[in-house]
Amino acid sequence: MKKILLLGAGRSAASLIRYLLTHAAANGWHLTIGDVAVEHLQQTVAGLPYAEVLVFDVHNRAQRAAEVSKADLVISMLPAVFHPEVAKECVKQGKHLLTASYVTPVLRELHEEALQKNLLLLMESGLDPGIDHMSAMAVLQQLRGKGARLLSFKSYTGGLVAPESDNNPWHYKFTWNPRNVVLAGQSTSKYIQDGTYKYIPYPQLFRRTETIQVKGYGAFEGYANRDSLSYREPYGLTEIPTMLRGTLRRPGYCAAWDALVQLGMTDDSYQLENSENLTCRQFTEAFLPPASGDLQQVQQRVGAYLNLPIGSDVLQKLEWLGLFTDAPVALARATPAQVLEKILQKKWRLESGDKDMIVMQHQFVYELNGKKRELKSSLVVKGEDEVHTAMAKTVGLPVGILAKLLLQGRISQRGVVIPIHPAIYEPVLEELKQYGVNFVEQEREW
Repeated sequence: MKKILLLGAGRSAASLIRYLLTHAAANGWHLTIGDVAVEHLQQTVAGLPYAEVLVFDVHNRAQRAAEVSKADLVISMLPAVFHPEVAKECVKQGKHLLTASYVTPVLRELHEEALQKNLLLLMESGLDPGIDHMSAMAVLQQLRGKGARLLSFKSYTGGLVAPESDNNPWHYKFTWNPRNVVLAGQSTSKYIQDGTYKYIPYPQLFRRTETIQVKGYGAFEGYANRDSLSYREPYGLTEIPTMLRGTLRRPGYCAAWDALVQLGMTDDSYQLENSENLTCRQFTEAFLPPASGDLQQVQQRVGAYLNLPIGSDVLQKLEWLGLFTDAPVALARATPAQVLEKILQKKWRLESGDKDMIVMQHQFVYELNGKKRELKSSLVVKGEDEVHTAMAKTVGLPVGILAKLLLQGRISQRGVVIPIHPAIYEPVLEELKQYGVNFVEQEREW
């Protein structure tokens, strides 16, 4: 019997847990799920001889070592900050590791030791990063097989709310870690455009957007991710003139988020004084010049400070968040970003019955037989409800499929690896089609 240790049972793990439990009996797996809170899983595993849950503290070195020692495969769905300790324990004890998170320099340093021990640390295996790598590499392989010369590659992904559940002016709800959303883009974004390196500092990021059209779903706006350049070599695109990876939102979101950035509300570098006693209005006022003249109301002062007319779409979005009200913040020793996160969690949560939506689009421009062509490969996935979300589905299913392939001995790569090899991504993309994760391609002459 193969033993799987799954660490982390948050919202992004729902579909992964369902997949592993569905395939456990037939494949002879025993699944142990560990997290700081597992009460919500007791009913799920009740009566299953091949599954158990345990309260797990990643900081408990003895427990971490003991549980890893029992496993054949460790899957970490913990916050990315905890992956290095888990990965080091896996390498120390000779256990394979699978995660959906980015390869960091600390994790990359484990590559040689993992190779020597015949171990696989398979990273970036969720949605973004994950399905984006796999689907892009599949198209690139297809184009290279034709002899095409790649001129431009752009890739955008967004975790959004489905149209039928879109009932707020931001056209957005949380389907992922709220803190990550609040801190998104807080470093200079880097990409290459027509052979020229481009850099967008954080204060300008949400002003530099591109309109993306997805057939059947209308317009989206995309902004650049932090680093689009580091994937040129893994993708085999070191000579490509244009390469950009970005995030999708609905039109209007970025302009309103930029207002929060310009006010200073996304700053996570210092603590506010007396934050537990602030109201939302006082929190907003803290970032404004003193009141003067006719500009007494906080909404007017925000408009004047940001050069926005009263009644503008951006101010309406800020008002809808409750930033101009006397609702209490009630959060001690908080950074501005933490206060904003708490405010947003009340307004952007998925309600009962809500459905989210994942949208991904790759844009390839290439030259073949003397003609320029553009190929768009688009993915749209909707969630079932507020638990089995499209986000959980597209993050968890590829991780589950890769776990199955690895335990069946069908993945030969070793060391620190991302899923850019045909032997890895081809069976994953094929099985994902059974779950409605399927790309639609459109092509035209340039």
